[in-house]
Amino acid sequence: MTSTLPTIALLGGTGKEGKGLAYRWIKAGYSVIIGSRLLDKAQRTARDLNEILAKELADGQKNLIAAKRADIIVLSVPYSAHKSTLEEIKDAVQGKILVDITVPLVPPKVTKVQMPKAGSAAQEAQEILGKNVSVVAAFQNISHEHLFDAHPIDCDVLVTGKGKAARLEVLKLVKAAGMKGWDAGVIENAAVVEGMTSLLIYINKQNKVKSAGIKITGVD
Repeated sequence: MTSTLPTIALLGGTGKEGKGLAYRWIKAGYSVIIGSRLLDKAQRTARDLNEILAKELADGQKNLIAAKRADIIVLSVPYSAHKSTLEEIKDAVQGKILVDITVPLVPPKVTKVQMPKAGSAAQEAQEILGKNVSVVAAFQNISHEHLFDAHPIDCDVLVTGKGKAARLEVLKLVKAAGMKGWDAGVIENAAVVEGMTSLLIYINKQNKVKSAGIKITGVD
């Protein structure tokens, strides 16, 4: 299928968050490459998405091949795999946008904000990948509970990262996934957004829910 939309590689796309975002982007007409360390797992997830959506817009590949073939890369891996995945794909993502949705959670104390030495996972990614990659942080505060069906999502997405143009591209992806996005500024601001995830996990536990989110108010 010919499309003017960029091809998205979702590394870690077999997990709940990645699979949910893939579902919404495929529904919006994007071609998505599901990336995984395990080829059969990636291909199985892609087949499932194509079957559910009655489209042939998902493909499954190992992470490195997915990163090479895509225009925009979305990193959706546990923080424990963050550094190793970035080092593996470094050469393949030069000159591209990488959307980092990783949150530096350190089990078992996931309700406690614990930021890495670089300041945030996104800043760590930028340090590893270098200046020729535009790292943008987004989707950290959206529960996977919201993603894997077509209902409207009453949560906002804060987008921070390197370069206004890159943030605007990612805001298009936010809109395509059915959410309201906000340009929240430079990559240093990612620390606030990533840290907020631990607060939301705490609120979820206190209120026995799974889908607390954030909303920006006071702006028309």
